[in-house]
Amino acid sequence: MSFNLPPLPYAIDALEPHISSETLEFHHSKHHSGYISKLNSLIEGTDLAEKTLQDIVKTSSGGVFNNAAQAFNHDFYWKSLSPNGGGLPAGAINDAIIASFGSFEEFQAKFNDCALNNFASSWTWLVQNADSSLSVINTANAGTPITEEGVTALLTLDLWEHAYYLDYRNNRSEYLAGFWALVNWEFANENLAK
Repeated sequence: MSFNLPPLPYAIDALEPHISSETLEFHHSKHHSGYISKLNSLIEGTDLAEKTLQDIVKTSSGGVFNNAAQAFNHDFYWKSLSPNGGGLPAGAINDAIIASFGSFEEFQAKFNDCALNNFASSWTWLVQNADSSLSVINTANAGTPITEEGVTALLTLDLWEHAYYLDYRNNRSEYLAGFWALVNWEFANENLAK
């Protein structure tokens, strides 16, 4: 079995003006596709070829882990954004944010602080812990919270430079403003319900 590049869940220009079609084309068709191609070449003819992507992420290391985790992280990132997103959360995710952070504003400040200070190629995540509380965590390189027992990923922000350099150059704070205009609260609610 080999993995295929999942299509974007929206048109290539649907996230403009916050994320350009040029960035999406470059990011999805080159970077995300590259991780999948490399993963396929690494697992061909091995026992891993019969596993799901998440199982490979949870049980592998080295180059296999890096490419599998990046394939997972990117697919999760695309779903964390929506052309109909942004604004304030609603439903269960809103209740969980208030219970864990005190207010949406406190959560957003914590998320922004983590993202702005997450060094180099990295990811910032909103996760649910085993006790149902929410946390904002950072991972580096291909790191992903799905390797942690009892942790459920709810949303992510890609902080590798290829995610924002064409549109924002090195201005991560402006990229964050674009993220908040696109954040997919429906996806977060779906993950929270799992």
